[in-house]
Formats: sequence, C-alpha cells, structure tokens
Amino acid sequence: MAKKGYWIVCHISDADGAVMAAYANAARPVIDAAGGRVIIRGKPAKACEAGVNEPAIVVEFESVEKALAVYESAGYQAAVKILDQRVKRDFRIVEGV
Repeated sequence: MAKKGYWIVCHISDADGAVMAAYANAARPVIDAAGGRVIIRGKPAKACEAGVNEPAIVVEFESVEKALAVYESAGYQAAVKILDQRVKRDFRIVEGV
C-alpha cells in the first residue's frame, strides 16, 4: 500500500484576504478533483520555536506522487499565479509514515 502524500503549507507573512479568496476559488476545485482532502487549516493554537502566528494548511493525497502531480499541474499552477509574490509561504510536499 502506497504511503499518503501531504502538502504542508505555512504562511510566513500576513496574506490579503481578497487574494487568498481568489486563490482558494481557483485551487480548491483542482485539489478536490484529485482527491485531496484538507485536514488542517487555520492559525496555530500556539507558535513555538521559530514558528510564526500565521495560518497553516495540510492537504492529504492518496500518495506522494499524486501530491507532486497536483502541485505541478497546470490547474494548480494557475492558482499559484494568483498569489503572484503577494503571499509568502513555506510549501513542503511530504510522504506519510
């Protein structure tokens, strides 16, 4: 059985609400169509160590290959262009255990 793949996205700076809404409207259908499932979304209960008090999002996919393919897809990259350097994120694609 393949290990699940995850997008782990931490915002580094405050994001404009209108920009994030436009991004979400473009990204969500792409993620949903690929079977992605948002399992965490929100500000931290507490930011520890080098953490910042900005939103974090975790999206689960059936495999790390699927997570990579969705990230690299034309549909998702079109959504990323909406952010156009206006949102700073730490975006990691990680294989589950």
